[in-house]
Amino acid sequence: MPELPEVETVRRGLSPVMEGRVILRAEQRRPDLRWPLPDRMAERLTGQRVERLGRRSKYILADLSSGETLIIHLGMSGRMLISGVQAGQFHHDLPAPEKHDHVIFDMEGGARITFNDARRFGAMDLAETAKVEDHWLLKDLGPEPLGNAFSEAYLVARLKGRAMPIKSALLDQRVVAGLGNIYVCEALHRAGISPKRKAGKISEARLAGLVPIIREVLAEAIEAGGSSLRDYRQADGDLGYFQHAFRAYGREGEPCTTPGCGGTIGRIVQSGRSTFYCPVCQR
Repeated sequence: MPELPEVETVRRGLSPVMEGRVILRAEQRRPDLRWPLPDRMAERLTGQRVERLGRRSKYILADLSSGETLIIHLGMSGRMLISGVQAGQFHHDLPAPEKHDHVIFDMEGGARITFNDARRFGAMDLAETAKVEDHWLLKDLGPEPLGNAFSEAYLVARLKGRAMPIKSALLDQRVVAGLGNIYVCEALHRAGISPKRKAGKISEARLAGLVPIIREVLAEAIEAGGSSLRDYRQADGDLGYFQHAFRAYGREGEPCTTPGCGGTIGRIVQSGRSTFYCPVCQR
């Protein structure tokens, strides 16, 4: 599933052709994705200006001139692809809709935005902009890891006394929003912290040191356009490239890249997910 860097990369790709532009025509080609789409969604979107294109955790938020916000989740295989315009590196002819093209936005300026989702685990909903943070998908989310609220003091206080493994704690969206399996593995490897360590047993200094490392990993991933594993693509159709910089994730049996370590990356399963780490330098 796309994590924060992938969703932020898509948001940045969409911004030049959506933000400040009118949705001339919205087409809904099926009644549902993961859940039923909002009542009269195409009608409510058509003719509205996208005032702001934001992101909260793994959700893209399009604030509309109608006072509503379109909430978009890519799910496992969802893509939002641009066609029909020359905008930076984007330049594609308008394609005929394909089997898994479920929602289409024809934008002022000539761009077409297509939401394609083969598995239909993605989602869209409409909520009142003034109350969007109270939406059931967003209301329990923790702070953004790239924002000021995610501080060293916050993380130390939030994990104090927690008995769950640090890997599981960082995946808890109520603790910090947007982190997923890939970037937690990468951050813990850089920090030299075992994913099996109980969160509440890690020293305050080591927990505090995780905050800048998490931000560093996310910033590098965003700069690289995210990580392309299986279905993910950027808005212009290109792959992300951060997977070529992985130090832990997906590298089972390969040498650890930590200078002087000499260990081998291993894999364990935690809460049904693969965790990649070095048993030598991650303690």
